[in-house]
Amino acid sequence: MAFLWALVCLALASTVSALGGGRSPLCPSASPTGCGVPAISPLVQYSERIINGQNAVPGSWPWQVSLQTRSGSHFCGGSLISDEWVVTAAHCEFNPYAHVVVLGEYDLTSNSEYLQVKTVSRAVTNPNWNPNTFNNDITLLKLSSPARLGPRVSPVCLAPANVVLPTNLPLVTTGWGRISTASQAMAPRLQQVVVPLISPSQCMQYWGNRITSSMLCAGGVGASSCQGDSGGPLVYQNGNVWTLAGIVSWGNSNCNVRTPAIYTRVSQFRNWIEYVVSQG
Repeated sequence: MAFLWALVCLALASTVSALGGGRSPLCPSASPTGCGVPAISPLVQYSERIINGQNAVPGSWPWQVSLQTRSGSHFCGGSLISDEWVVTAAHCEFNPYAHVVVLGEYDLTSNSEYLQVKTVSRAVTNPNWNPNTFNNDITLLKLSSPARLGPRVSPVCLAPANVVLPTNLPLVTTGWGRISTASQAMAPRLQQVVVPLISPSQCMQYWGNRITSSMLCAGGVGASSCQGDSGGPLVYQNGNVWTLAGIVSWGNSNCNVRTPAIYTRVSQFRNWIEYVVSQG
């Protein structure tokens, strides 16, 4: 087996009601625009390459977080889903005693950005996570203190439970991972790339029975997420609202842009996320 790199909040009051009614803790009232609506609009060109990507507009993906060592080294991405919770990949192996969550990050080399550096009080990995198959690759991080929401820090919406997205739907993934197949160097500035959603049957042509119902497949058209992007968001736009469809999980070891990358299917875990968050 080839080496695998570990690569609506506004939606649906009905989803919340089905889970017990009331306001969802994932729809923070402190966010002036609700989830999924950046104060700074992203500039998305639906024809680009994070391998073969482009620099994001600073602040335009305000839910993007950087998971870092306490000495400041980026190792994974994540997504802010409320003022207290971040979702990332289980394979990132976030350790609350050794790692921190950085919000508002854009340029990893800059010392002039206004950042929020948060410790984590709880890391909750899905109990069905399998590190051998990368199935159920999802972890929730509870921040030790709430994030201060504003133009450059705000949450993304979560895909409704078990939603079915159409094949070829344009999706955007963001991160600071490798930007060239010829180099191990990470991108200093946040990158974005547009990738199409690939059907499970198409995906299995590349990856066979490794693909499960808890995974999404996207890319393979000259664009890809890569090492260092792991745990980061895969989002789609509905109107002016961005929704988290996937979490960067795994793919080809050399970041081949002609091979689809694999993402954790967020809709499969919506109810689990709601449950964990409700437990505080």
